[in-house]
Amino acid sequence: MAVAGTDRIMDQFQIDPVKMGTIYSAFLLVYSICMIPGGVLIDRVGPRRALMLVGFGSAILGAMTGMAGWIFLSSGGAALALALVAVRGTMGALSAPLHPAAARAIGNWFPYSQRSLANGVVTAAAICGVAAAYPGFGLLIRWVDWQGAFVICGLATAGLTWVWMRRASDWPWEHPATNAAEKALIGANESTKPAAGSGDWARLLRNRNLILVTLSYAAVGYFQYLFVYWMQFYFQKELGLGADASKYGSGLLQVALAVGMPLGGWLSGRMATAFSVRRGRAFVTGGGMILSAMLLGLGVISKEPAWIVGWFALAHLAIGASEGPIWATAVDIGGSKGGTAAAICNTGGNVGGLIAPVLTPWIGEHFGWSWGIGVGGLICFLGALCWGWIEPKANLEEKQSA
Repeated sequence: MAVAGTDRIMDQFQIDPVKMGTIYSAFLLVYSICMIPGGVLIDRVGPRRALMLVGFGSAILGAMTGMAGWIFLSSGGAALALALVAVRGTMGALSAPLHPAAARAIGNWFPYSQRSLANGVVTAAAICGVAAAYPGFGLLIRWVDWQGAFVICGLATAGLTWVWMRRASDWPWEHPATNAAEKALIGANESTKPAAGSGDWARLLRNRNLILVTLSYAAVGYFQYLFVYWMQFYFQKELGLGADASKYGSGLLQVALAVGMPLGGWLSGRMATAFSVRRGRAFVTGGGMILSAMLLGLGVISKEPAWIVGWFALAHLAIGASEGPIWATAVDIGGSKGGTAAAICNTGGNVGGLIAPVLTPWIGEHFGWSWGIGVGGLICFLGALCWGWIEPKANLEEKQSA
């Protein structure tokens, strides 16, 4: 949507940046509001059906985004903006179960020692998808204009979802292609399935472990959204780098984040095998967040632009390492309510992320941009401290060995 807005929609329909920001925010706001209800849905219908809803819903609403451009082509920017707010808001509601459902599916299909890596791969894929959207969707816009590009993406999403519908299952023993050795590795049989509906999901809001994980992920969200929204500005306006250099530098930070996600998951799994699940995840997540705060500080005090970008990239890589263990831990804590637990955790990440774009420039204007960026490191350090008290396997219903 951001590519279409920048390349075509704002100029074609005379929509100013503030109104365009409202269209962007419609998705994010409804997405965040519907996160916990989406988690409850996952635990009721299973991750397979939840992801089918996300996929087919995104396909329909994505195509409708393009169709709105054709329908309101001669009606002016105000009518199109109103239509896009409604379409994108609905799409945000249907997309809410995406990450929690993926994390719940991983919790069902992987043993403890591999869940962090699997979640890291999924979250890294999301970052790669965002990065690919800029050149890929931009090319589609040049070929078929932005309306056609959305329709094509909707069809592609529907096709991918159809493959998921045909091939996926909620549990290993439900899939005809899993054999006895795989089930033994996963530790999966019907007796290990948490009782459906056992436990009151509202108890999760009083679960100390989940609250700590959520606070930690709020710090991660703050840190990552700080990089997304303000690093290009910081490089270009405060450090005096050129426009192209600032874009490439900002892109490098996202590449580093994507590399760190599966790397952290792999390291967490290796340490869980050597020591314990708790120590492995605490070391990678808490230690990675502390390292990230330190690297950010080195970037803030550095003078050479190349060193600044390098330190920031390493800081983003280190914070990326926390993603897989956090998602795995949220699902493990939730037990049969793993989807809801992951949704609560992700809500915390979104809240932290929504604060960063507002607080960072305020600090920058009053105390200097070095402080505005540096506060992200302090918040990250405080989030790391939570891992001193988190027990990943202390869920509501089950106790399993690593």
